[in-house]
Amino acid sequence: MLRRNLISKTFFGHFFLLMVLVALKQGICYAEPINTAPGKTLPFLSLYNATKKLSPDSLTAKVVATTVTLNTHVIGFVNAYIKKEDEFLQKMKGKSGSFFRTIENVFDQYGIPSQLKYLAIVESQLRTNALSRAGARGLWQLMPVTASELGLHTSGKADERTHTYRSTVAAAKYLRSLYVDFGDWLLVLAAYNSGPGTVLKAMKRSGSKNFWALQRFLPAESRGHVKRFIGIHYFFEGEGSVATQTAAEAKAYREKSCTGQASL
Repeated sequence: MLRRNLISKTFFGHFFLLMVLVALKQGICYAEPINTAPGKTLPFLSLYNATKKLSPDSLTAKVVATTVTLNTHVIGFVNAYIKKEDEFLQKMKGKSGSFFRTIENVFDQYGIPSQLKYLAIVESQLRTNALSRAGARGLWQLMPVTASELGLHTSGKADERTHTYRSTVAAAKYLRSLYVDFGDWLLVLAAYNSGPGTVLKAMKRSGSKNFWALQRFLPAESRGHVKRFIGIHYFFEGEGSVATQTAAEAKAYREKSCTGQASL
């Protein structure tokens, strides 16, 4: 029995390795996280990202590295924002370490791109006790009703919106729910700020699901909210990601990355 189990494990181990090599040889890759049930992942998740940082000479087959460039609608804003807010952004960079580690761990469990962590800077400047005039509170600026629906206690001194881990779990649930509705991270960011109903109305009025086409039908605050996220993302990452792309841009990027035809 032991020998049989050992043979079985060896076979599947070799089979898995063979699949990885075949994937590399064929240029198979996934630039966008694959959403699964919380706590579960799929094999070959972000295979392209996993190999991207390695030297091409160290790979059995060359994987063409591509960069996620900024949409032309936001380039000017991002450059001006980073220049104007450099001191603030440097402060956030120095403060972000422990917060981002917690957020990344939670987001990984819920299948959310790690880059959505920058939303916490937009929302609260990484202040767990931040309180808005409307009553939104905590790292993720959750309103009492929304927080309660997501399983947080908000009454009295035990307001869990101020708890980093618990509020992040709630935010992850909400972001995941919004993505199920919209399938586009830019629309998710807009909906997080103004509510799903506002985004749906903008989609209807514009006749488009593309954020850059419908943005003028959104409140100015929501447009600025999304653009600030992109600016902060670019400051930290030096490029965009699936979190800064429309659904159509993300699809085109995946296709070009996997075929190795050209960079965006």
